[in-house]
Amino acid sequence: MNRPDGRSPTGRRPLKITPHYLDYAEGSALVELGRTRVLVAVSLTPGVPRHMQGKRSGWLMAEYNLLPRSTESRTQRERFKLGGRTQEVQRFLGRAFRAAVDLELLPNRTIVVDADVIQADGGTRVAAILGGYAALVQAFDALVRAGKLDDWPLTEFAAISLGWAGGNEVLVDLDAHEDDRVHADLTVVGTAEGELIEIHGGGEGRPVPRAIYDRMVDEGLRQIPGLVAEVHKQLAEGVS
Repeated sequence: MNRPDGRSPTGRRPLKITPHYLDYAEGSALVELGRTRVLVAVSLTPGVPRHMQGKRSGWLMAEYNLLPRSTESRTQRERFKLGGRTQEVQRFLGRAFRAAVDLELLPNRTIVVDADVIQADGGTRVAAILGGYAALVQAFDALVRAGKLDDWPLTEFAAISLGWAGGNEVLVDLDAHEDDRVHADLTVVGTAEGELIEIHGGGEGRPVPRAIYDRMVDEGLRQIPGLVAEVHKQLAEGVS
């Protein structure tokens, strides 16, 4: 499958992270992954939901939203009821972030990760993970500097999308054009140490050979350390 932008099968799109994008959030980042743009903000609030009360732990929740003209045709605002895809993505993000944060180090605190898609061209979940990680680093760093957090609670992690277009070739970091044409797509979330956090996706209209599925997961994990390093590099460059 020839890639529209001429990338190699394992080539990623350009990644740009603008940290501290919002003045009021404890952590924030504008993520540009190719033509996909996602604004992520992290808020820290006292207290936990009812189901966590009485436990020596904090809580984390994620909210995800497609802005109306983030897509080629206008997306209706979900004012009163979340659509099935939005709920699915929010659950995915929440699980991924909770797996990477030691919430026992943040008792009686709730972390909210808000991801708003400004422009969607494939990989919005990946961009939300990368931006959320960058924003969490900022928020926790501020707590440590203020003497309000003794131990670092965040595991180094990232996400990447992968696709299979037939044959033996695995594609990395799909844009929307590619995502519509592959026979299988996965989002792999993993740590810089090579551990899996989440795998989301599967076949699109046909079964996926086990060997191909394994290759997709392996390639995803291979990409994670470089993505983590790139996030930290851009965070360091963004410090004024």
